[in-house]
Amino acid sequence: MTPQPSPQAGAAVKAADRAHVFHSWSAQELIDPLAVAGAEGSYFWDYEGKRYLDFSSGLVYTNIGYQHPKVVAAIQEQAARMTTFAPAFAVEARSEAARLIAERTPGDLDKIFFTNGGADAVEHALRMARLHTGRPKVLSAYRSYHGGTQQAVNVTGDPRRWASDSGTAGVVHFWAPFLYRSRFYAESEEQECARALEHLETTIAFEGPGTVAAIVLETIPGTAGIMMPPAGYLAGVREICDKYGIVFVLDEVMAGFGRTGTWFAADLYDVVPDLMTFAKGVNSGYVPLGGVAISAEIAATFAERPYPGGLTYSGHPLACAAAVATINVMAEEGVVEHAARLGAEVVEPALRELAELHPSVGEVRGTGMFWALELVRNRETREPLVPYNATGQAATPMSAFAASAKAHGLWPFVNMNRTHVVPPCNVSEAELKEGLAALDTALSVADEYTQ
Repeated sequence: MTPQPSPQAGAAVKAADRAHVFHSWSAQELIDPLAVAGAEGSYFWDYEGKRYLDFSSGLVYTNIGYQHPKVVAAIQEQAARMTTFAPAFAVEARSEAARLIAERTPGDLDKIFFTNGGADAVEHALRMARLHTGRPKVLSAYRSYHGGTQQAVNVTGDPRRWASDSGTAGVVHFWAPFLYRSRFYAESEEQECARALEHLETTIAFEGPGTVAAIVLETIPGTAGIMMPPAGYLAGVREICDKYGIVFVLDEVMAGFGRTGTWFAADLYDVVPDLMTFAKGVNSGYVPLGGVAISAEIAATFAERPYPGGLTYSGHPLACAAAVATINVMAEEGVVEHAARLGAEVVEPALRELAELHPSVGEVRGTGMFWALELVRNRETREPLVPYNATGQAATPMSAFAASAKAHGLWPFVNMNRTHVVPPCNVSEAELKEGLAALDTALSVADEYTQ
């Protein structure tokens, strides 16, 4: 679709937004939201007719891009047939979505509890874990994000937690492995893995193993920086959970449904959790949907004992119809394999070449269509480009980098000292190269702040 400029319409949209919309995670008077006129495939455009290549996939959820015709048609057909129905009934779209998801989850995660998104999926997974074990505490990692609702934000390990953390949520944080900024003085991936596992088990010992219901981890931390766990780490966490009777929860809200070049990131590590959360890519974000995939053992806990939780829109027919269509499209069009191939053959070589060219790039990491560049002032000292949780003037280098990317038609995903490369999983090779060229230009701006 060719963008048609309509500045007057854009001004009206912007005025209504500024007058009435309360935006998340924002100081309301300090933001200037872009008025978006339309989107298709890997692109969206504003009312001035300027087009952007979306290297953020919305909020890392448009895994098959915007407006895929088969998914749009499925939503339309479902709306014409049955727009909604209560969750206590068996509905075709809901049943089929659950079946297709269960076919792809690892191990025996064959029962699906539907939620409205990722945060409430985490909420319910932790509730299930506590009820299953009868224990109160949850362990989660620093450098993590699990959602904005009360329990989910408390298990989050980044600054977005601070304003809501009263210290009474029964959450204990620990350090997960991240060799580039190791908390364990490790010099190799093997050391980082071993020391991180030792640290986790020590934390459990001092908290009291009999008090810990669950360990929740993003399989590959997303917003925090796409930090690939070292070989053996997730398997080691699985062993620790088995040793102490702790429920192992993997959060695949961002990493799932093709983002890593596999259906789920857990497939990369040959590990099966007890509970797994999902959302975002399950239907490319077309209609809000999330859920928890549940193991046979935990499902059995609630076979004759009611599960005390639910949502009015659990398994909403429109959302589930979108999920069915999305999963079928991904299978028919080989989207997962496409993401794996382009990640290995195009994205990784290009990003490593950019790292050689730009002193602001400290590290490249990722897989599939799930990549991050760690930006630094000094490669030798690894000093971050901006301070941790920087705002205002202190965040200028990252703001300048992002502004340059947008000026060259690339919409980036930036967070603290990182820029993520997370386009739709079915992005074309030509589109990737276009975005990587714009990224090259924007990194030159970041280079100006290096030492």
